[in-house]
Amino acid sequence: MKDKLSTALLEAQVFKSGRNYLEGEGFVEIFPPRIVRASGACENVNTLFEVSSNKDFNWFGHPEKHQAYLAQTGQLYLEAFVPYLSKVYCVGPSFRAEPGSDNRHLTEFQMMEIEFAGNFDQLLERIEGFVYHIAHDLVKLPAQKQKEMGLSDTTIARLAKVKSVFPKVTYTEAIEKLGLNWGDDINSKKEAELISMHDSHPLFITRYPDPMWDHKKEIEVEKFFNMLPDKETPGLVLSADLILPIAGEAVGSAARVDDPETLVYRLTNSKMYKRLLGMGGSIDDFAWYIDKSKEKMVPHAGCGFGMSRILRWVSGTDDIKKAVAFASNQHQII
Repeated sequence: MKDKLSTALLEAQVFKSGRNYLEGEGFVEIFPPRIVRASGACENVNTLFEVSSNKDFNWFGHPEKHQAYLAQTGQLYLEAFVPYLSKVYCVGPSFRAEPGSDNRHLTEFQMMEIEFAGNFDQLLERIEGFVYHIAHDLVKLPAQKQKEMGLSDTTIARLAKVKSVFPKVTYTEAIEKLGLNWGDDINSKKEAELISMHDSHPLFITRYPDPMWDHKKEIEVEKFFNMLPDKETPGLVLSADLILPIAGEAVGSAARVDDPETLVYRLTNSKMYKRLLGMGGSIDDFAWYIDKSKEKMVPHAGCGFGMSRILRWVSGTDDIKKAVAFASNQHQII
């Protein structure tokens, strides 16, 4: 129980620091739904948990047309508020029906997500500020509180070295450094290699291949449909993953498409949409989002902070299940 208590106290502090940073930057907290249509999915709709009920009446209207799921992200719901509130965020669980069990993945984990009126460079600055403030808030705590959270002197010294500006490499630069082929996915082992090349400091991999572009070859990298294409480098999108030492990829981010016609085109031509059709879904799953986009859109950007990965990095644990007070995966449902 002692370890659980330390973990719970550390979780509370990390979430408090994250919220304090966002509130201090003028973000407004929004509360998206957690039982959703496919508009609550990330790239792979096949990892959605379906929601059902054994009641005598039909909870969800026409299940053959309108299946409900547990949300993976609040992104699209936050985007709807950006034209009116400028800076918004949410905190809540993300559910992933992924096979297997390892030291990096959980079935249910907490996300903090932001969307704001701004550009790609400003987005990277927001992510740096969020992670930097969490690390240095822990460093500034009294020694007794650090001890209660299970943070050793070595861990505190490691966090104190975190800089306010992180190294950045493009996807193309990263695969060259790692000896991969263009279009390959960068797995956790390769992420660790890249981190070791940059003094074991958090770093960004930016400007990934655009899945809508004809690359003349099949590419492994798959990104969300509404990532904004890079005008300066056709064939890439303005996206970035934050890679943390120990924990790996912890933040997925991008500038968003802000033209309704382009948005619909990218959605209906995405791998995600093709999978959705195979599951019996349709464009109706995104109807509310498309309608909101037609009302009003502004240039905007956002990201999702995988808080369990951030906690694993902070604590230095070898297993993500040790980084949270209550861990849930395929083989461990409490």
